[in-house]
Amino acid sequence: MNRNDQQAYDRGTSLYSPDGRIYQVEYAREAVKRGAPSVGVRTSDGVVLAAQSRAGSSLMVQESIEKLHKLDEHVGAASAGHVADARKLVDFARRESQSNRLRYGEAIGIETLTKEITDLIQENTQRGGTRPYGAALLVGGIDATGPRLFGTDPSGTPHEWKAVAIGGGRETIQDFLEEEYSEELTLEDGVSVAVGALMSELEEAEAESLSVATISEEEGFQALTTEEIAAHLDDVDTDEPSDDE
Repeated sequence: MNRNDQQAYDRGTSLYSPDGRIYQVEYAREAVKRGAPSVGVRTSDGVVLAAQSRAGSSLMVQESIEKLHKLDEHVGAASAGHVADARKLVDFARRESQSNRLRYGEAIGIETLTKEITDLIQENTQRGGTRPYGAALLVGGIDATGPRLFGTDPSGTPHEWKAVAIGGGRETIQDFLEEEYSEELTLEDGVSVAVGALMSELEEAEAESLSVATISEEEGFQALTTEEIAAHLDDVDTDEPSDDE
């Protein structure tokens, strides 16, 4: 294979390389890995979404960085990767949620919504003149089957999870989740696990740099205040062993 052939596979969004790879999808996955991490935890009575908001400057207003998104009363999303790409997917998901309510008079299922999103993502891996979305979403909420949590990636593949991380430091955070996750977690426990998972990768973090939301049947999508997040951060710090132990 000469250099020109390699460049053709590298630039084409709808071309397979001889070893079966689509390079543009892999580049989009790298964009996700460079993003600030987001975490989802499914509990017995709801879903927790948490994310780090990474400000590029001390002059940036922290509240302007959106990593958690309310899609409908019963469902939310956390993002990692290119913010603009994530916003396009979030806007699409909101339209689909409202269209389902208008057409059928009921809330859309979490799995159905996720597959609508991933169908859109997948189209950009096989059409000329476009590029894959450089963002991944965690979609979590409550429907007729109970709490559900799904993850998407730039290939357009959906997976259901009990607990999952996307973005930078995913391996470390996922190891923490695998150790700490339990089927019996309450929603409050899930918040502590999600915050602890983010802290396992971050050397230090302030409550202002974290976003946390819960989705439950009773209260729907609820974003935690800075004070509530700070209380969970204090719990995580308390649980860590001291140097003398």
